[in-house]
Amino acid sequence: MQSNMAPSGMAVTPHHLASESALSVLRHGGDAIEAMVAAAATIAVAYPHMNGIGGDGFWLIVPPEGEPLAIDASGAAGQHATREFYAGHAHIPHRGTLAALTVPGTLSGWDEALKVSATLGGGQLPLSRLLADAIRYAADGIPVTQSQASATQSKYAELVDIPGFADTFLPQGNAPLAGSRFCQPKLARTLTQLATEGLESFYRGSLAQVIAREMQVLGLPVTAQDLANHRAQRRVPLKLSHSQGEIFNMTPPTQGLVSLAILGITDHLEMAQASDVQTIHRIVEATKKAFALRDRYITDPRHVTLPVQSLLEQAPLEQLAASIDEQRAAPWGQGKGPGDTVWMGVIDKNGLAVSFIQSIYHEFGSGVVLPESGVLLQNRGAAFSLDPAHLLALMPGKQPFHTLNPAAARLKDGRTLVYGTMGGDGQPQTQAAIFTRHVMQGMPLQEAVCAPRWLLGRTWGQLSDSLKLEGRFSEETFQALRALGHDVEWLPGMSEATGHAGAIVRHPSGMLEGAYDPRSNGSAAGF
Repeated sequence: MQSNMAPSGMAVTPHHLASESALSVLRHGGDAIEAMVAAAATIAVAYPHMNGIGGDGFWLIVPPEGEPLAIDASGAAGQHATREFYAGHAHIPHRGTLAALTVPGTLSGWDEALKVSATLGGGQLPLSRLLADAIRYAADGIPVTQSQASATQSKYAELVDIPGFADTFLPQGNAPLAGSRFCQPKLARTLTQLATEGLESFYRGSLAQVIAREMQVLGLPVTAQDLANHRAQRRVPLKLSHSQGEIFNMTPPTQGLVSLAILGITDHLEMAQASDVQTIHRIVEATKKAFALRDRYITDPRHVTLPVQSLLEQAPLEQLAASIDEQRAAPWGQGKGPGDTVWMGVIDKNGLAVSFIQSIYHEFGSGVVLPESGVLLQNRGAAFSLDPAHLLALMPGKQPFHTLNPAAARLKDGRTLVYGTMGGDGQPQTQAAIFTRHVMQGMPLQEAVCAPRWLLGRTWGQLSDSLKLEGRFSEETFQALRALGHDVEWLPGMSEATGHAGAIVRHPSGMLEGAYDPRSNGSAAGF
């Protein structure tokens, strides 16, 4: 399988309808940011188990010249989300109304990104044009993917009785069949209202009034005032100075630090000529070091105890690299677990590059669908702890921890790269696999995305934090990693557990190269 190449624009998403929405905007003169908003709207409809407008989003925008910009569009805990609200619970539930405790932020990110677009000379297309595909797909229906059908079936028992879920996602009371038509008329009306009134309406307009009333009726701890107070925040992205160039990622409350730290640590090891076993062992051991940094420091940015950028300086990274045993796997505790998400990338003809991620956390998020607006609410707030001494202790107005982290790089050879994946703990690991294989080891881009992957940590429905490898690795690789002390388990040859990855490279000639993940329903679409 070869990468797709094009001269004028490229979009990579895990659902081909979203790729085509982005491509249509690029063809009609929109820039990469406008194209990404169109893709984000479409995939919120077409991949509803993975993401939606009731979730959060993060943007990494790399202009052809000048410094990259990040946008944090994640919502904080509602003003009634106190420990007293969860009295009698050992932890915040992952499903139901108690799980829907944060403001949905992603629409604020679309809005803020479009403001950035206008300052860069974009803003040529009206919002109604950017949302048109999504509105049509919600009203007329999309073909159910096997991914959605399987997720609905496997989570049926824990979601069927949650308010609004069955009415929306269980036609005739059953999980939909792959290939069947799936319509979301309430969501279509909401998207139409947003196209007419503007994205602000979700937070401070007539739509906000509807949503706040729906939340109050369901007993959620998020109020109209919480919606009105929410704003997406522009951030200076984290940056790693790497032997191959500069790599960028998202600031707290995300684990962008982890993705950069892994690559910073392995940059002090010999990766270019490493075998499969050496590549996996070194990245896995670096992952353990990076997860330890994450679990010690990453939380709401207002509660972080040191400048996170300082952890990416060369001296501490070199020390961590020196502490890795090439002959033995180190013990480790537990990860944060998996997460269903979508990563998407767009680069336009002028070289404006966007790496974007949008999520509702677990598949179908909280499972709660608001009865009038049809908005499926995320469960990202389940990442909070009810222990008041914990780094991630619940507090009204506090942002939860996020596994989400979109990545980009400017390489010394003149290439610009945007890349990423879904998959909770797997996101930084898959990012490291793609960057190492393509940039460090010279593997063709599409091959680097398709190549067998691994996951240190849990997949859905599993409690083991073992090292899981796709079955396409050789038996010798499995045995060699076990000999190094890794607790190795087997995954199917093309497993969704290892993420839906993608990447776009802009070459110095201006040509664009895109690679999508066959583990998804996606495509790399260019013109």
